[in-house]
Amino acid sequence: MREHGGANAYLRNCASRDVLDLLSSKWVCLVVGAIAGEPMRFGALRRRLDGITQKMLTRTLRDLERAGLVERRVFPTTPPQVEYSLTPLGRDLGILMESCRVWAEEHMAEITEARERYDARAAAPVRALDAP
Repeated sequence: MREHGGANAYLRNCASRDVLDLLSSKWVCLVVGAIAGEPMRFGALRRRLDGITQKMLTRTLRDLERAGLVERRVFPTTPPQVEYSLTPLGRDLGILMESCRVWAEEHMAEITEARERYDARAAAPVRALDAP
């Protein structure tokens, strides 16, 4: 525990839980992954992240910027152009998020099958213990 400055995420008042809360968002994972390779403008990010709303993308980018994971650059053009990129801390996180994304894609069939088996068992009628 000392190697992490006394942090222990298993304790309810540990500030590291706030970090875990931020990282547990699917949109955080996908935004970080999308801009890991190169800086992107808001519109390009929104097109890349199928299904994200403008409001959610704005909130996610602000949360990531506030946490020091994303840098927002405004270019002096008319209209102003805004570009988002990962900070060094964000690039470090990007490695982890990329691994999570790849793992999810590689194991989605197994997870789907496990869910189907579970749901089938849960839907089955309950039998008495002494029933054959």
